[in-house]
Amino acid sequence: MFDANLSMLFTELPLLERPAAARAAGFDAVEIWWPFADAVPETREIEAFEGAIVDAQVRLVGLNFYAGDMPAGDRGLTSWPGRETEFRANVEITAAIAARLGCRTLNALHGNFETTAQTVSNYRFAADVAAQAGAQLVIEPLSGAPKYPIKTAHQAFELIDEIDRGNVKLLADLYHLATNGDDLDLLADHVDRIGHVQIADAPGRGEPGTGELDLFGHLQKLRANGYTGFVGAEYKPVTHSFAWRDNA
Repeated sequence: MFDANLSMLFTELPLLERPAAARAAGFDAVEIWWPFADAVPETREIEAFEGAIVDAQVRLVGLNFYAGDMPAGDRGLTSWPGRETEFRANVEITAAIAARLGCRTLNALHGNFETTAQTVSNYRFAADVAAQAGAQLVIEPLSGAPKYPIKTAHQAFELIDEIDRGNVKLLADLYHLATNGDDLDLLADHVDRIGHVQIADAPGRGEPGTGELDLFGHLQKLRANGYTGFVGAEYKPVTHSFAWRDNA
């Protein structure tokens, strides 16, 4: 089951038109990074976003917490000293959106700072609030962000163990992991610890078939070992075709 990442796909359209575009392209489900400019957006902005999802008749399956100024290089508030109150306020808002839309996966990017006791406390808070909304929390290794300390599945698993909450799992973005030199074949041995999967080909981060990764082979192994969740199409369109889905 593939879902469309609305922060990477259909970006030629205003954000509120992208859910309908995804539906028209054959996606029944979507995911998105934090869709607002601020950690605590106005109620009318939230209502407009939720309305666009509902009106398009797509299911929201993944939502990121506010991550700061992403174009400037920010990659999350969870480990950012001094922004704990802002982070926790955003967690409450994000979980409420998830509860209303039936979203079951919330992505808390670590941030460009070392893991401290406060970081772990923030993650535990987010996991507990997510659980109350019926959702899981996922931790994502990233590439292309030199200061970001979580780059491999092993590093994510170590942090997950430290957080010690049953609803915290790995977001296995095959592009980021492969770019960082991780062995994607080993992921199939940890399916029970994977909460969500995302794909893009490497190099280039384009759609499947534009790079050198055996994405469908890796997905087949994950599914054979019990992964039944969604797979997010989070790539930079090259051909602007979704024909790759025919080969999945």
